[in-house]
Amino acid sequence: MAAVFWLLGGIALISAEVLSGDFFLLMIGVGALFGAGTEWVSGNSLVAAAVFALVAIGLVTFARPWLKRRMHGELVRTNADALIGKKAVALSTVNQAGGQVRLDGDVWTARAFDDKAISPGAAVTIVEISGATAVVLADSD
Repeated sequence: MAAVFWLLGGIALISAEVLSGDFFLLMIGVGALFGAGTEWVSGNSLVAAAVFALVAIGLVTFARPWLKRRMHGELVRTNADALIGKKAVALSTVNQAGGQVRLDGDVWTARAFDDKAISPGAAVTIVEISGATAVVLADSD
């Protein structure tokens, strides 16, 4: 009878994976299916729990990272993270106190990454986005 609970739990977890898409519930669900099989074969709940734990931990540790890389591919940077490394042009003098740059057609408030002032018209690289301020570094030509 306990094998049925393992089986139902495994099916429920694997079904719930559809909502999360993180492959964690899938790994736990497969572990529960292994627990169900062990319970059915051995009739020992302790052995079934141990098999469940070993399989689930093994899958989460080894299979899940590989599967995530394979399925999701390389991480795509979005929002402020996507702006880091982009080139911009200083519209006013940019120093530690502030200034403005043109980034992808938009005007951003900016401040210098180091203590060197950046003159208007200079090319800069975005090194960080701090709130609504671009932290920039002058390009070395």
